[in-house]
Order: sequence, then structure tokens, then C-alpha cells
Amino acid sequence: MSQPEIVRITDPADPRLSDYTDLTDVRLRTVREPAEGLYMAESSTVIRRALEAGHRPRSFLMADKWLESLTDVLEGDAVPAGTPVFLAEEEVLQAVTGFHLHRGALAAMHRPALPSVHELVTAARGGSGARRVAVLEDLVDHTNVGAAFRSAAALGVDAVLVSPRCADPLYRRSVRVSMGTVFQVPWTRFASWPGGLRELQEDGFTVAALALSDDAVSLDDLAADPPERLALVLGTEGHGMSAGAIETADTVVKIPMAGGVDSLNVAAASAVAFWATRA
Repeated sequence: MSQPEIVRITDPADPRLSDYTDLTDVRLRTVREPAEGLYMAESSTVIRRALEAGHRPRSFLMADKWLESLTDVLEGDAVPAGTPVFLAEEEVLQAVTGFHLHRGALAAMHRPALPSVHELVTAARGGSGARRVAVLEDLVDHTNVGAAFRSAAALGVDAVLVSPRCADPLYRRSVRVSMGTVFQVPWTRFASWPGGLRELQEDGFTVAALALSDDAVSLDDLAADPPERLALVLGTEGHGMSAGAIETADTVVKIPMAGGVDSLNVAAASAVAFWATRA
């Protein structure tokens, strides 16, 4: 049984808390966290799932009242001995993070190295290779990214691949909305775009872009006769799929709509597409 190092904090400016400062500054954190090799796990549920996935903690931050409920985690094998557990009053926590920490605890986690797209899809399904993957192109809303991951986990998608400019799946809001399923579904980031889609085609995937197009086929038709390996591409919230992605795709697919509605929010569209093409 490992023993963490309990550290009581009274000064919000304590330099040992640098990982946790300015958490509400999205622009700053989305640049800083990948550069510093960390991400934030928020709430006991998310922390537990991160540790179960084999991710390593740098430290923990919480109010005293949450310590007992996390004792089994902190003293478990997944937490190296001596890992700092910072305890502070609620006012101090809010001054450090910029928000009221009401979900129990935060953990600063080491960000794992990402594999290449080929490595990821080849290793899926115990080495037999991915059959169905989701591709997120340039999503800017971390909530949508987290929701797409949660749907992917629930509906059996083998992996999620994100474009170079897509919002960070390990940003605090993405992780929280996904309920920690970003640790459950294998994922990585393309090195180039839309060239990365050609890598998937070389690995045997049929690339299906979900977009409004005159020559688009119905999702019902795709689901009725699915390819052996399928990559479902979902475009950004504002402008939809890029022309380059559509041109590279093997087929364009649209979700049948009623009521005069022509499209869904990308998170909703992902859930529909994943459900329709489930094995």
C-alpha cells in the first residue's frame, strides 16, 4: 500500500500549485497543458477512470472533506508513494483554480504520449485491428468533443481520431463531459489534414464524411451494407466539413431528417451515426 504526501496549503500563490492555476482561462490552458505534458482530471469518478486507464498522477488538490472518500485511491497501487495531495479550504481552492471546486477533487495527471494513427488502428481489438473509427474535424467546443467520446464509448466505436486543429480531448471540460470515457476509447491526433484520411484509406478504411451534399447517400443505406472497415468523419460546428475532407472521402453520407431540419449538432449527429452503424 503506497502512502501519498499530505500537504496543507493556506496560500493560493504557493508555487507548488502551479499546475492548478487559471483553470478557467481556456485559451491559456489549451496551450499550456499539452506543452507541459499534463491534463486535469476533475471529480472522483474521472480520477478513478484515469488511474484505471494507467495514467500517472502528478498531484491531487482537494478540500479536507473529500480526503476520506478517496483514501482507497490515494493509497492504491496506481498512485506512487509520495505523490503530493494538497489540502486547502474552499476559499483557497477557488482563489487558485478560479472556480468553486464542487465535484470533489482535482488531479494533475501526466499526459500520455500519443501513438500514430496507423499504430492505433492496428492495435485496436486486441491487435486484430479497428473496424469502426470516428474522426473529428476541427471541433472547437470541448463539450462536443467530450459528448462524442461518450457516445463512441457507449456505442462500441473502436477509436477516435482528431484533426490537428480539433479541441483537446484531455481538456478539463472534454474529460468531464465524457465522464472519463476519453480514457476508455483509444484516440490520437492526425499529423496532417486532410492527408491523414488517406492514411486510413491505405489501412483499408472506407472514409464516410457526414455532410450535406447533392450526391450524399442516406445513413440508412450505409448502415444496411456497411464496409468491413469504416471511418465516420464529423465536421466542425460552424462551417461543417471542409472541402478537402469531402474530396478525400470515399463517400458522403447524410442523416435522414424530418420537420424541415437539415442538420444536427455535431455531438447529436455522432451519436446517431455511431448507433446506426453499430456492429
